Amino acid sequence: MKKLTLAFCVLTLGSSAVIAATGDVEAGKTKSALCVPCHGVDGNSNINPIWPKLAGQHENYLVKQLQDFQSKIRNDPTMVPMSASLDEQGILDVAAYFSSKTVKFTPIESSLVASGEKIYRGGNTADKVPACVACHGLSGKGNPVANYPTVGGQNAGYVVKQLHDYKNGVRKPEGVAAIMKDIAMNMSDNDMKAVADYIQNMQ
Repeated sequence: MKKLTLAFCVLTLGSSAVIAATGDVEAGKTKSALCVPCHGVDGNSNINPIWPKLAGQHENYLVKQLQDFQSKIRNDPTMVPMSASLDEQGILDVAAYFSSKTVKFTPIESSLVASGEKIYRGGNTADKVPACVACHGLSGKGNPVANYPTVGGQNAGYVVKQLHDYKNGVRKPEGVAAIMKDIAMNMSDNDMKAVADYIQNMQ
């Protein structure tokens, strides 16, 4: 299964749409003022566990998500109106700013971390869940060329919510990202929580 997942990720690199981000970090710092209450001044959200850390995320990935919120491909009651306040250059600038920041790791105590590591690195053959490492990397840094996001250090609550959103059809990924729906469909709640706790503890 790990080989199949790796093959999928390698084969789809060439077909992934990568945006040529040309944002201005200083302009993005100013334009990110509306983002601060939820995501933090440096992109390290620590207020609500279901709000994601944006610090250090791949610039192109942030651009794509903001564009998806604007078009409602990714329909979120908070982010749709927030993204609507940004023009095309504003999206590029905000993405450049948060991408330039450094993620702050906030490990948590959890009895599920060990099982989460096994799933992340080797998958769960019983549930037909492939290893996360094939696309998101050993240290969770993702793949900017394929536009696979950084996940290492991400808030566990946010990771669980996104997996549920994929599974329940709330989040409708397109192109190569559509594999996330297939993966989430096979994950139990316990698998999701275990992987999420491991991800938050990654450094």
